[in-house]
Amino acid sequence: MSSTTLRRLRRNSLIRDWVKETELHPKNIILPFFVVEGKGVQEPIKSMPGVYHLSIDNLIKDLRSAPQIHSVLLFGIPNKKDKSGSGAYKKEGITQKAIRALKKEFKDLIVISDVCLCGFTSNGHCGIIKNGRIDNDASIKALAKIALSHAEAGADFVAPSAMMDGQVKAIRQALNKKGFKDTGILAYSAKYASNFYGPFREALDSAPQFGDRKSYQMDFRNANEALREIEEDIKEGADIIMVKPALAYLDIIYRAKQKFNIPIAAYNVSGEYTMLQGLANSVGDGRDRPLQLFIEVLTSIKRAGADFIITYFGKEILRWIK
Repeated sequence: MSSTTLRRLRRNSLIRDWVKETELHPKNIILPFFVVEGKGVQEPIKSMPGVYHLSIDNLIKDLRSAPQIHSVLLFGIPNKKDKSGSGAYKKEGITQKAIRALKKEFKDLIVISDVCLCGFTSNGHCGIIKNGRIDNDASIKALAKIALSHAEAGADFVAPSAMMDGQVKAIRQALNKKGFKDTGILAYSAKYASNFYGPFREALDSAPQFGDRKSYQMDFRNANEALREIEEDIKEGADIIMVKPALAYLDIIYRAKQKFNIPIAAYNVSGEYTMLQGLANSVGDGRDRPLQLFIEVLTSIKRAGADFIITYFGKEILRWIK
């Protein structure tokens, strides 16, 4: 008979909790929000049950109801869009106003702002289009302007998500030049051209009006390329890097954690959220099985190596942790 009986460490919940290797903490959770103009707005996003378009006043109310919240990621949705996405860097733009409001209302809240053009361009692309193609140099100049406007509004971290070559370097230089050396950069370093983004594009009204994003977002068949992208962003000044999506790319998170000594975020994206919501509804039986499903999934992301998880399950998880 074997003298090693690992079941002894699993025989009751007290012992299981005592020896657990991975544990979710409130600081690991980043809550994403879609912010719109107006007052009193709380509009359901049909493809993402439980997620809403919120005006700034309702965003503040929502955050007051969330226990132990440490950080948020803001996506601004303007009333008007144009081909250059100029609304993304206006001083009185929706994202800028939301940042100022949150920093005034919540002294201990870390505010991260998404830096991209897709939600502000009439064509839905993440960069500036010239002659039917993405102009990388023009795009990174626009991204730097957006990031600077967010820093001026009070953002703690700016999060460039356009996957333009050199975007982190351009943003770091622009921030430093204007005296924002302490503003951090959370870089979407390994952002894949994924089929899991559909609900998000509805939420942000950012589906490309022509073509696709495969020329600038990553090919899901590649892993080594992700490590090259991450390494370049670190060299250019990223303080935190991100892998997006999370569940289909746990191997990338793990490999990045093994290779780089830098905090890693993972985005549990809209399609993953909707898929898991559907599964949770199918197993719901009046007990806590749906919540346990979410906990299992987010724990797997942390176990793979993520220090931060951006998730639409955030409020439910925070309540469970509490």
